[in-house]
Amino acid sequence: VITARYFCSKYLKMDKNLPVKSCVLTEHVETHYGNVHCIMTGTPKANLPVVLTFHDVGLNHKSCFDTLFNHEDMREIIRHLPVCHVEAPGQHEGAKTLHAEYSYPSMDQLSEALPAVLKHFGLCRVIGLGVGAGAYILAKFALNHPDLVDGLVLININPSAEGLMDSVASKVSSILITHLFGKDEIETNHDLIATYRHHVTATMNESNVTQFLRSYNNRTALEVERPVAGGNINARTLKCSTLLVVGDNSPAVEAVVDCNSKLDPTKTTLLKMADCGGLPQVDQPAKVIEALKYFIQGMGYLSSASMTRLRSRTASGSSVSSMDGSRSRAHTNELQRARTHSRGTEEKRGRSHTDVSMECISNSSQITSKSTQVS
Repeated sequence: VITARYFCSKYLKMDKNLPVKSCVLTEHVETHYGNVHCIMTGTPKANLPVVLTFHDVGLNHKSCFDTLFNHEDMREIIRHLPVCHVEAPGQHEGAKTLHAEYSYPSMDQLSEALPAVLKHFGLCRVIGLGVGAGAYILAKFALNHPDLVDGLVLININPSAEGLMDSVASKVSSILITHLFGKDEIETNHDLIATYRHHVTATMNESNVTQFLRSYNNRTALEVERPVAGGNINARTLKCSTLLVVGDNSPAVEAVVDCNSKLDPTKTTLLKMADCGGLPQVDQPAKVIEALKYFIQGMGYLSSASMTRLRSRTASGSSVSSMDGSRSRAHTNELQRARTHSRGTEEKRGRSHTDVSMECISNSSQITSKSTQVS
């Protein structure tokens, strides 16, 4: 009894934000490249994948994903699928400064640390959800271990190599702000910027964050190649269904569009969110969840019954076709909200155009046009 009580008090916590009582297991998982901090929610099932998240530089699983996963619309997903949050070495809240002799892992090495996480928790397949550096790491993981990844949702991914930023001339917090947010946000949304700047300086270990930033800036290109009919049949590309997400005011817009141009158009969808800043999952979580639900259901993991609540507040004014020809994607024609909601929102915000919209863009003229607006 004493042992059981100790285990529960040490590892199992009740997340008050979840709709049902769900145990949260928090552990440091040992890998060949250092310990990674993991938070496992829910019970893995043999026939279902786990949503595996990885945060961006300057963030951790809380600051990157709490707004998304604590949103009421996310309940239908976490009720069916377990979630495993992975944090890079030294990036969790309260992390101690890494030892001087510790060599921080590269982006490739961090991606190769993920199989150890899956093995530790007994996970067989995942749906990756990553932002920025985390999106890059998950894409690398999927390229090298396609049998372990059923799908990818990549927010603000940059597939290109990038030189080391001058961290001497600028403070790390300033570099991260320009990485996370667009110019308009920085100039106009001072409260948001101040909040994230405080997060980096007050809750994160700045020395550890600097090492993660340096690793990300020293990354190599993903080296993916769009398959062409009659071309190289062994072209290196993501083989799973992939949803690319970016806000139209994000500093990562060009990088995401570039990544989209390099991936298989029959498996990839680009979702560009209007009136959205650098962190769509924080800025407009309901819209990201809406797209996420249809993406997961398209892979056959959410029944139509679980989509009842979503359908009750959407209108079938437009159609989004499947990007994975091998699997049925029912109900993808309901990605448009009733325009009456947008009118009410316009009056509140005083805008002359739709407040929030999302645009799915097809990669190929051979694919049915998938443009849609979500008011």
